[in-house]
Amino acid sequence: MSGFFYVLDETARILFVDDDPILREFAQVNLASPKAAVDVAADGAEALRSLAHCHYDIVLLDLEMPVLNGFDTLARIRADPRTRDLAVIVQTGREDVEAIDKAFRLGATSFVTKPLNWRLLTYQILYVLRASRAERNLHSAVATGACQAA
Repeated sequence: MSGFFYVLDETARILFVDDDPILREFAQVNLASPKAAVDVAADGAEALRSLAHCHYDIVLLDLEMPVLNGFDTLARIRADPRTRDLAVIVQTGREDVEAIDKAFRLGATSFVTKPLNWRLLTYQILYVLRASRAERNLHSAVATGACQAA
């Protein structure tokens, strides 16, 4: 296959949280598509304010940030009933066992390490979005009784 195409060809609203302004700018350039919008936040506190006012399909969350780090932000996302099931990909320069284990214990959906390969990350986002939406649809079907044992 040759030529450029958008990997994120599904409607999505993404929140990219990182204290590095260059990475935030790269995220807006590399992750946005005609159907996918990317908002940014510089730290966990700013991310939580955004989450309180806007609906997002997925969050990409750095761990090492001032004001409110990614671990504490993730814990607060999971503690809030409105965002409890929100897909969260941790994106960080840390790849130590403690950080990985803690992120997943706190509820990370996926984990990627920096430096970011933007194209590969876009595929990861697409996969996580599809899995998250399928899970939400299944829960909805079970809750409404539409899914019954054969």
